[in-house]
Amino acid sequence: MSYTDSVSSRAFFCIALAIFCVRGLARQNVSPNPARERFKAGAVIPKVICSTQPDQSYALYVPSYYSHSKRWPIVYAFDPLARGAAPVALMKEAAERYGYIVAGSNNARNGTLEPLTEAAQAVFRDTHARLAIDNRRIYFAGFSGTARFAASLEQACKCAAGVLLVGAGFATSSPPAPSAAFPVFLAVGTLDFNYGEVVDLDAKLGSLHYDHALCRFDGPHEWAPASVMEGAFAWFRLMAMKEGREERDMEFVKEQAVEAEQRAEVLALSGDAYGSWEEYRQDADTFDGLLDVASSFRERAAALEKKKAVRDGAKLEGEEIEEQSRLTAEIASGMEDLRQSLGNPGHLRDEIAGRISDLRSRAAREKNPRKLLVDRRALAGVFMLAIETGHAFLQARRFSESRMYFDFAASAEPGSAAALQELAIARALDGDRKGAIEALLAAAKKSKDPAAFSTWLAKEPAFAKLRDDPQFRALLAPAKNTR
Repeated sequence: MSYTDSVSSRAFFCIALAIFCVRGLARQNVSPNPARERFKAGAVIPKVICSTQPDQSYALYVPSYYSHSKRWPIVYAFDPLARGAAPVALMKEAAERYGYIVAGSNNARNGTLEPLTEAAQAVFRDTHARLAIDNRRIYFAGFSGTARFAASLEQACKCAAGVLLVGAGFATSSPPAPSAAFPVFLAVGTLDFNYGEVVDLDAKLGSLHYDHALCRFDGPHEWAPASVMEGAFAWFRLMAMKEGREERDMEFVKEQAVEAEQRAEVLALSGDAYGSWEEYRQDADTFDGLLDVASSFRERAAALEKKKAVRDGAKLEGEEIEEQSRLTAEIASGMEDLRQSLGNPGHLRDEIAGRISDLRSRAAREKNPRKLLVDRRALAGVFMLAIETGHAFLQARRFSESRMYFDFAASAEPGSAAALQELAIARALDGDRKGAIEALLAAAKKSKDPAAFSTWLAKEPAFAKLRDDPQFRALLAPAKNTR
């Protein structure tokens, strides 16, 4: 189940129109202007202002050995919160090792499509005007809602050599089609509420004959760590060599094959026969047409597939995905009933709160590590649904309803400072001065960055009427101390 599909069928049509000129640019070998290309190489530049659109900017990484004399592959990254430097920082080591430029938009964020497409066009145009880019090796990357945007962008412009999708798959209105296959690298955290969606998508891409790879990592719904980016960039190079977009480097191919075999063997030695089978099967597809080791990988995968442990592993993962969906759906159904309730919502609110509390208690008691993952993914799904519904009510200025859903979010993830911050905003706008202060005090205790928290507090307009409160002023202290 996913709650981050922000691309509707209407919006996808808008993408196809809005990105038309991007496709045109991609098919041109736009010559960069050497006089304007003076970026610091080998370091993340947090903000590069677009020359012709000063309201647009992006974070940038250029390899330390960048030279204007050749053309370079580039990854365009889109973060759901417009934090361009976040994915760029995670990708910089892989970019340095494998020779990629990375540009992360500081304007693209989850939401309506017009700002997303405008941001994509702006960073595309500016980097093409100022850097030497190989248009045969352009990649799109996104996380959560912007992963869906990255996939839709490639479906619309057909100008990328591949996409990196983290924590989500394709937009539901534009699923993968066999007639328009392109390389897809998927990454998902073991605690991600979209885990099942991404795993299922990987299987679907295989049935549709896409070049595809899946990497699971320990973590929640977040950008994949730098180690995963390393694997993704290496895989993109292999796919580029297979498709003739990059000259074949057989030493590199052989190195990657050795690393792939080592990963599979480590899984086998740890007792994870299912994981080892998945690795061999994926590696066989990756190296097919590149190296004769592919046949050996396929044979090992076939041998493992006969083992009961592998069959049981596949069955267990399917059952876990179904269980997560069931747990989340029960609460999601109640939230939807509450959202549409016209009468007194008290009994529905209490019922939902009770279900969330029960699920949280179940997770706290669970001793089986795999079952605990299922419970935590379900809670994360409830959290995200509650946050998104709360935001919808907030935008509609229905403050009493929004605070109910932010309460649900805070209950699902008691350690989340973000949920309490949203709750404080809703309470303040609803005229609940005392409740807003209480939520802010709780959020401050859970915040991992007190200075950033108090800076946010000082800028948030919803708290204008709280600024004379002594407790509120005390929360501003960390921000003042950093000036």
